[in-house]
Amino acid sequence: MKKTRICHLLGIEYPIIQGAMAWVATAELAAAVSSAGGLGVISPNAGRALNVDWVENLRSQIARASSLTDKPFAVNLPLRARQVRELVDVVIQQKVPIVVTSVGDPVDYTYLLKDAGIKVLHLVASVRHAVRAESCGVDAVVAEGYEAGGHGGFDELPTLVLLPQVVDAVRIPVVAAGGIADARGFIAALALGAEGVQMGTRFFASRESIAHQKAKEAVAKAGDTDTIVTCRKLGPRRTLRNEVTARLAEMESSGASAHDLEAFLGTSRVWKGQIDGDLVNGEVYCGAIAGMITDIMSAGDIVQSIIRDSEKVMTKLNRLWP
Repeated sequence: MKKTRICHLLGIEYPIIQGAMAWVATAELAAAVSSAGGLGVISPNAGRALNVDWVENLRSQIARASSLTDKPFAVNLPLRARQVRELVDVVIQQKVPIVVTSVGDPVDYTYLLKDAGIKVLHLVASVRHAVRAESCGVDAVVAEGYEAGGHGGFDELPTLVLLPQVVDAVRIPVVAAGGIADARGFIAALALGAEGVQMGTRFFASRESIAHQKAKEAVAKAGDTDTIVTCRKLGPRRTLRNEVTARLAEMESSGASAHDLEAFLGTSRVWKGQIDGDLVNGEVYCGAIAGMITDIMSAGDIVQSIIRDSEKVMTKLNRLWP
């Protein structure tokens, strides 16, 4: 396939980016995606125990990824993280080539990162935020639709609606995120104007992912309606349905406050669900695309299958519209 601006910008072979999935986005997963021609992404809290320092954990993860691949990889920086300035210093010191910023105003650190020679992508969930990110000097935006797993935008715009509007509103490259798990979603995103895709849930259910096997299998067994969005008072989050989400939905319908929801969730339900495999008392962040995932593949095979099957999708389209 022809390379897009995202490929040239990031120095990658295929415009496929692995989503930053908190504890799950480890050096091993990122290196596997990058080695296959995509772009792997590390999270500052990837693989860490709950009491481990984010800064030292990120430093360790970067060193590990550098030992596993000679291809470019990225680090996700949540801009509202308590130690964000120290995290920025780490990626600059370690000469990480690419950063994906999220959850905050990109004006705070974009120029500092770019002055260090780092390419900056910023995650957005609305046209307004995309325009703002471009004005702050980011190199590309990741337009994430409401279908994505984990925390989403308050406007709840689906990818099919959000993506073309963002493409029309900015001049920089746009990456599509949310609702993409195979070649059909990949081609659809490109048809809507994206120059790359970001996938989280598909890589969550990969062999290199440190998610618990029970959590991976739950994603692979999920049907089309097996995810739910809860916690709109805190910030929408999409997870697999289970006893926790049923309780959250019940609390919300009864008028529970944001404080009540926070008290119920505590600090470790995502860890319990995704890392410990407690599918009763934990949460498993998961995109609506889970219903299309039926197996657990290696990260490299996921990348290669999307590129290989894209040719089949294009051939079918060409038959319909010769």
